[in-house]
Amino acid sequence: MYSERITIWENKEYQYEGAFGFVPFLMTYFHEDETKRPCIVVVPGGGYSIVSSTEGEIVAKKFYQMGYHAVVCTYTTNLIRTAPLLNQPMKDLARTIRILRQHADEWQIDTSKIVVCGFSAGAHLCGSVCVHHEDIIDDNVKYAEMSNRPDAAILSYPVIFSEGETHKDSFANLLGNDATKEQLEYASIDKHVTEDTCPCFIWQTATDETVPVKNSYAMAQACLNHGVPFAHHVFTEGQHGLSLADDDWANGRFGELYTFEQTKCIISFMEENHIPIPKEMDGIRMMLTPPEEMSEEMLEEAKKMQVDMKANEEVSVWPELADTWLKKQL
Repeated sequence: MYSERITIWENKEYQYEGAFGFVPFLMTYFHEDETKRPCIVVVPGGGYSIVSSTEGEIVAKKFYQMGYHAVVCTYTTNLIRTAPLLNQPMKDLARTIRILRQHADEWQIDTSKIVVCGFSAGAHLCGSVCVHHEDIIDDNVKYAEMSNRPDAAILSYPVIFSEGETHKDSFANLLGNDATKEQLEYASIDKHVTEDTCPCFIWQTATDETVPVKNSYAMAQACLNHGVPFAHHVFTEGQHGLSLADDDWANGRFGELYTFEQTKCIISFMEENHIPIPKEMDGIRMMLTPPEEMSEEMLEEAKKMQVDMKANEEVSVWPELADTWLKKQL
């Protein structure tokens, strides 16, 4: 396996004021042979406040093992609400897709088989690029002519609505607390599906306590209304954020924690400037702390989190279902 970190933006291209030294990047998981393969772009969730490690490398390696190339996209997030993200995450993902197409011959990527695979708010980001890809212009001449349209999307427990039964914090981070009616309408993915939207594989659990399952039903209905090929799987039960829902996930074997790089930059900035770190960030700090450096309280809290993370055999089949579906669509 060939793995490399690739910075998405070149010098002076990236301007988001809440980055605190972070620049979005990709981690690649490529096969080292001469076979042209589809590529899965993994986009973890995190409410647009973090990029979750639980849906990063672990997912990319799963698809790699199934014969795909894979990359993880560490897009811009807004943990302390310095400034609304607006379209910056879409720009990050769109540039990622363009980079893959530009280097397709070098990396043996089939440019007609680039799939975005998002989770929760990451699925909202994927869906946003699926329906608004024509709006995302790239000023860099190297990428301006490259298509940023995904060929298919996997939307895992997706945030779809921007109002009503949705995950409100995601939109506070994305648009701010004073979003206009037009901004909210633009961010509701189901309202912008057209016959040109790429095929979508959608899955969620009926008991999702964080993002109501109505979100995935709305996306499926929008696909049906516009003749977009789709599959929609609603599993009987399970918590939000199940990722692969397998033993590796349940036992915390997520892989490298590079998805937290922007979070680390923010925490370092706060510590260096003696800014109090909000208590709600304790869970994130705990995930970034090696076990040998944890206090007894942190270890106890980590054990409680582990108890909540149980493998779900019914849900854990979703990658195989998605693989079968993708082979028919691409």
